[in-house]
Amino acid sequence: MSNQNGTLIRTEGLWKSYEIGAEEIHALRGVSLEIQRNEYVAIMGPSGSGKSTLMNLIGCLDTPSRGEYWLNGQSVSELSDDELAHIRNKEIGFVFQTFNLLARATALQNVELPLIYSGTSPARRLEMAQEALARVDLADRIDHRPNQLSGGQHQRVAIARALVNRPSIILADEPTGNLDSTTGSEILALFDRLYQEGNTLILVTHDQSVAGHAHRILTLEDGAIRRDERIK
Repeated sequence: MSNQNGTLIRTEGLWKSYEIGAEEIHALRGVSLEIQRNEYVAIMGPSGSGKSTLMNLIGCLDTPSRGEYWLNGQSVSELSDDELAHIRNKEIGFVFQTFNLLARATALQNVELPLIYSGTSPARRLEMAQEALARVDLADRIDHRPNQLSGGQHQRVAIARALVNRPSIILADEPTGNLDSTTGSEILALFDRLYQEGNTLILVTHDQSVAGHAHRILTLEDGAIRRDERIK
């Protein structure tokens, strides 16, 4: 990571277009935004508004049709697939609605995965994965497999995995979507704590009550930002 202050994400005129038959569909239409380090931002919008497309571009899972994207001062719009994979592994921690845990692996092994991809030594991997699980209050569950954990604990393991590389951004896509309201509230309280500890959080959600935990809400409609409001 570079300096601890200033702009973490900047986009200028991001477009994402798809050709379906003879028709061209514009999922994003010229999105320009800045997100500062240690911001807590929710991206909202109805289905088809472009929020998932924007998340995929911010997360380096996809590249724009045109426009520019800078992450940590580095232009990522023109990078190769290998370079994008490296940035995803190093700079971005992903938390998905479906948890995406390996069923036969322990909590510890699931959390270690990004460190294996980044070539971290086994001893350091163990230390970093234990530390990440402790941060999400699962230090006593490191040897449990997913079938021995509750839904909320699944998501905590997924969050620990997102945190383990100490990424610049935690990118969460509907992180409470598969959880009951009580467990969802616990996960949002954990996000609040991670934000207080200095993490940059970007939350993609259609749920206003979930978005209300963020400090800024970007609302997308028809592939463009319609509102950008600070709420805290």
